[in-house]
Amino acid sequence: MDRAVFFALMARVCSGAIGLVTLFLIVRKFTPELQGYYYTFYNLVALQIFVELGLGTVIIQFASHEWASLRFDEKGNVVGSADALSRLISLARISMRWYVTGGVILTFLLSIFGYLFFSKSHSVIVNWAGPWFVLCLFTGFNILLVPLWSLLEGCNQVKNLYTYRFIQVVCSGLAVLAAILLGAGLWSLSFSTLAIFICAPIFLLRYYKKFLKILIFSIPLGSRISWKIEIFPMQWRIAVSWFSGYFVFCLFTPVLFHYQGPVVAGQFGMTWSLINVVGMVATSWLVPRIPQFGIFIAQKKYKELDKFFWKITRIVSILIFLSSLIILFFIYIINKFNFPLASRLLTPFVTALLLIAQALVVFSMPFSSYLRAHKREPLMILSVLSGLSIGFVTLLLSKYCTVREVAIGYLVVTVIIIPIIFIIWVRCKAIWHTINLT
Repeated sequence: MDRAVFFALMARVCSGAIGLVTLFLIVRKFTPELQGYYYTFYNLVALQIFVELGLGTVIIQFASHEWASLRFDEKGNVVGSADALSRLISLARISMRWYVTGGVILTFLLSIFGYLFFSKSHSVIVNWAGPWFVLCLFTGFNILLVPLWSLLEGCNQVKNLYTYRFIQVVCSGLAVLAAILLGAGLWSLSFSTLAIFICAPIFLLRYYKKFLKILIFSIPLGSRISWKIEIFPMQWRIAVSWFSGYFVFCLFTPVLFHYQGPVVAGQFGMTWSLINVVGMVATSWLVPRIPQFGIFIAQKKYKELDKFFWKITRIVSILIFLSSLIILFFIYIINKFNFPLASRLLTPFVTALLLIAQALVVFSMPFSSYLRAHKREPLMILSVLSGLSIGFVTLLLSKYCTVREVAIGYLVVTVIIIPIIFIIWVRCKAIWHTINLT
C-alpha cells in the first residue's frame, strides 16, 4: 500500500462512515417522502454522464500513454519527449473545450428534465424546485473540473490527487451533515457540491499551477492528438458503455419514484447507497492503479502488467467479500433489534439480492479497466445489452411488481452478463499482446 492507495482507501472509508451517519440523520430529520426526493435528486444528477460522453475515462488512458515519456524535474517542470508533451497539451485543450460546453448544456438540460419529472410527482408537500435548480447549477460548475482530475490521474499524479480527494470527501461530507442537522432538507446536496467547488481551486493552485498553466494555455508545437481520428473511436464506445452504466447503477430510484412513489424510492435509495460501499472500498485499490496499466502497456511490459493486474484483482476480491459480509451483518442487526433505520431500508432478503448482484459487478471492474487501458473498448456491445436488459426489467417490474421482483431481475441479468466479460477479457488479451509483441 502506497500513499495513493492509502488515501484512496481512507477516502472510501471516510465516505462510508459519513454515509452511515447521514443515514441516521435522514431517519431523524427527513420524512419518508423527503428521503425519496433526496435520493432521487442524487440519482438524477448522475445523468451528467450523458453530457460527459465518457471523455474523462478516455483522457486518463491517453494521458497515461503520453506520460510514459514524460516526468517532472526538481523544479516542477515537465521534461522528456517534446512530441509527447505536445500531444498532452493538445489533449488538455480538447478536453477543456468539451467540458466548458458540457457544463452549460448539463445545467440547462438537468434543470428542464428535473422540473418535468418532479412536476408529476406523488407529493405536493415537498418544496423541491429551488433546491433542484441550485443543485443543477453547482453540478454544471463542478463538471468543469473533470478534465483536470482526469489529466492529473492519467499523468500518474495519484499520490497528491488521492490525498486531496480524501480531504474533499471530509469537507463535502461534513457540509452535508451540517446542512441536514440545521434543517436544510433538500438543499443539503447543494452544500456538498459547493464545498467541492471551493476546495478544488485551492488544491490545484497549490500543487499544479505551473503544470496546468502549461497544459491549458500553451500551444502544441509538435505532434497533436486528433479528436476525430484517435479519441472519438474510443470515446463513443466508452460513452455507450457509460450510458448503459446509468441503467446498472442509477435508474432504479427514479423509476421506483415514478411508479411506486417517494417512500419506496427512498427505501431503495438509502439501501443502494449502503450497498455501494462495496464498490467504494473495493475499487480504492483499483482506481489509483489504472494509469500504471496504461504505462505498462505503452512500454509493452505485458508480463509485469499481468502480474500487477492479478495482485490488484486478488485484493479487490477480498475487499468485496469482507465489505459484503459487514453490510449483511449490519442489516441483520438493525432488523433483529428493530432499530428505526430498518423501516427506512429494504428488507434483508431484497438487500441480499442487490448486494450479490453488486458484488459481481464490482468484481468485473478490474477486467474492464485492464481492457480500456489499451485505449480500446471491446465491451461496448455487451454494455449496451446489459443496460437495455436491466432498464427493461426495471421499468417493467417497477410498474407491475414489487421492489423484490426488481432486485431478482437485476440479479438474473448480472449473473448472465458477468461471465461474458471474463471471456472477452481472455480473448482480447491473447490477441492484442500477441500482435503487439510481433
